[in-house]
Amino acid sequence: MAFLRSEKRYIPTLHFGEKVAHFTVRSRQAPAVLPSDFNHILLNKKVVATFNDNEQPQAGSSGSAIRDGEERMSLRSFVESRIPSLSKPYKPCWWLPTGHVQTAYCVMADFDAVDTVVYKRTLLRLPDGGTIGLDFTPVTPTRDQDETAPVIVVLHGLSGGSQESYVRSILATACAPQDEGGLGARAVVVNFRGCCGVPLTSPQFYSAGHTDDIRSALLYISAKYPKAPLLGVGFSLGANVLTRYVGEEGVESRLKAAAVLACPWDIVANSKQLEGRAFNREVYSRAMGSNLIALLKSHLPAIEKMDGSILKQETPKALALKRPALKEVRVAGGSSPPFPFPTADAYYAWAGSHLKVPGIRIPFLAVNSIDDPIVAEIPYEACSQNPWVCLVTTEHGGHLGWFEGGLIGREGTPPHRWIKKPVLEWFAAVLDIVDQIGAGSGTDVGNPREVSDGFVVETGHPFVGYRVIQSGMEITAGTAKLLKGL
Repeated sequence: MAFLRSEKRYIPTLHFGEKVAHFTVRSRQAPAVLPSDFNHILLNKKVVATFNDNEQPQAGSSGSAIRDGEERMSLRSFVESRIPSLSKPYKPCWWLPTGHVQTAYCVMADFDAVDTVVYKRTLLRLPDGGTIGLDFTPVTPTRDQDETAPVIVVLHGLSGGSQESYVRSILATACAPQDEGGLGARAVVVNFRGCCGVPLTSPQFYSAGHTDDIRSALLYISAKYPKAPLLGVGFSLGANVLTRYVGEEGVESRLKAAAVLACPWDIVANSKQLEGRAFNREVYSRAMGSNLIALLKSHLPAIEKMDGSILKQETPKALALKRPALKEVRVAGGSSPPFPFPTADAYYAWAGSHLKVPGIRIPFLAVNSIDDPIVAEIPYEACSQNPWVCLVTTEHGGHLGWFEGGLIGREGTPPHRWIKKPVLEWFAAVLDIVDQIGAGSGTDVGNPREVSDGFVVETGHPFVGYRVIQSGMEITAGTAKLLKGL
C-alpha cells in the first residue's frame, strides 16, 4: 500500500470546475499504451464533436441528433480517455529530483546531439517597421504532408528561439511521418523581434503582452496553408503571449487548439515570488536579466540608428546595470499606448495572461509544475471556470524541464522530456475535432485580408499585417551566447 501511495503522488492533477463543455464523440477503440520513448501516438481514430459553453450538450456539427455509435462527452472525459499519459505517473529522473535541478539542467546540459531539427526561415516585415522570423520545418515535406497536414505554431520563451531544446523535443516527433510515430505535421516557430538572429528593425522590442505580432504571423501562415488546421504551443513567456491571444480572439482564433507550458500567468504575483526570495532572485532573475542585456547588446548597431526612440534612450541605462535582476531591465516592448509604463509592476499587470482565460473558446491545455522556481502562482479558479480549459499540474518538472528516466543516455545524451507525451497526445486527439471548433472550417476565420502600401493586412487592423522580405534561408543554430532553456 505504501508503494501505491508513493506512485499516486506522481500522477498529474487535472483541474476542472463545475462548468462542462459537452460534445459528441463517435465511439472508438481504447488508445494504445505508449512506450517510454513515445514511438506511437493516436492516429486514424475519427471523433465527431461540438464544444459549447452551456450545460446542455449539443449534437454534432450538422445539428442532428446523437446517432448510433456516438456519445456525449465532457472535456474532462475527453482528456481522461484520449490523453493516457496524464493518468499515469510522471516520475522525474532520480538524479534530478527537484525543480531547481530540473531547471538548472535545462540551462547547463548539452542538447545539441538530440532532437535535431532543421528550419527554413522567412522574415516578415510588419506594418510598424519591425521584423519577426518564421522558422518552418521540415524543410522537405514528408509523405504525410499534403495541403491539409496540421501546422503547429510555436512561441518560445523569454530570450529563446527555434534552437531551444524544449522546442525541438516536441517538434522532432510531431513532424515525423505517421508510420514513424509522428503526427506528420508541419511546424512554424515564431521568433520574436530581435530573437534567434532576427534583426531588430524598429524601436519596438518584444514583450510578454504584445499579441499583434502573433496575429501577423498567423495571417501569413493561414494564407500559406489555407486548408491546414493550425495548432499552437507556447513555452514560458511564449505561453503567456499565446494565452493572451486566444483569450482575446475567442471564437475568432486562427488556432484551433493550443497547449501552454510553464505559463507565468499572473506576472505581478510571480515576479514577487521570484524577486522576493534571495536564491531565486540571485540565480534565476539575474540569469534572465543578463540574457536580456546580452540580447540588447547584440543589436546595439541597429539601436544607435533609432534617433528619438525610447529604446535608444533607455538602452544605455540598461547596459550600465551589472548582473541586473529581470525586473531591473527596462526596454521598449511595445508601442504607445500603452508603452512606456511608469513601473515594471505596471507593465506586469498589463501583460499578465490570467485575466484573458475567460475569453478562451478553443480546446486549451495548460501544464505547470508545482516545483517550478519561476512560476509559483497558478490561476486555478479562472481555469476551472472556463469549460474549454484543462489545467494540469505535476508535482515535479521545474521550469520547462520535466525530465524522466534513469541515467544519461548513450554517448552522454540527456534524458527524455516527459512533457512531449501529453502535448502530442493532445494534438493527436484534437486533430479529430478541429473542423468543429471556432468560427469556420480550416483557418478561414478572422477579418478579410487586403493589400495596403505593399503589406497584406487584416481589414480593420492596420498593425496586423506583413510583407515578406526574405525566404528560404536554412537555420540550424540559434543565439549561442545566451543561457538556453529559459
